[in-house]
Amino acid sequence: MKPRLQIRYENEILAQLKQDLGRDNVLSLPRLEKVVINMGVGSAVQDKKYVEDAAESLTALAGQKCVVTRARKSIANFRLREGMPIGAMVTLRKARMYEFMDRLINLVLPRVRDFRGVSFKAFDGRGNYSLGLTERLVFPEVNPDKFTRPQGMNIVIVTSTPVDAEAYRLLELFGMPFRAKTKKSEPVA
Repeated sequence: MKPRLQIRYENEILAQLKQDLGRDNVLSLPRLEKVVINMGVGSAVQDKKYVEDAAESLTALAGQKCVVTRARKSIANFRLREGMPIGAMVTLRKARMYEFMDRLINLVLPRVRDFRGVSFKAFDGRGNYSLGLTERLVFPEVNPDKFTRPQGMNIVIVTSTPVDAEAYRLLELFGMPFRAKTKKSEPVA
């Protein structure tokens, strides 16, 4: 069974994007390609249990097994050696990606304390959007009794378009709660 956000994309959003962008070819319209979730655990240098803790919670909230990331080079000031586990990441595609986006937009972001919308300045110039969360406990899948240590994460939404304005419109149609725009600060096409 297809996720409801994917059905909405195919039935409603594609038609709206055709009209907004003036293109008839469906394959030229922007779409989501993947969502990458990354947790960097700086305190893993002292205790490796923190990385295992982050990996377990990331697996729970993503719905698939995550990969433990390792240091590429040694840095003496940080007491970091090459090959030490320092974080966890997961890449979501297809159905899991749409399910995660649906939960992110409708459940997680409204639960963030003092939430006024996500910034539209977080596009990278190639149509990808990055956002950071300071707490993993806003996800309903993460048990607050089990994971008591605060841990943030970075979420990167990769789209197929190289233009930020088109990616912004795509995420806006998905229901991403962007902050209210001012006259000066709109994404440049």
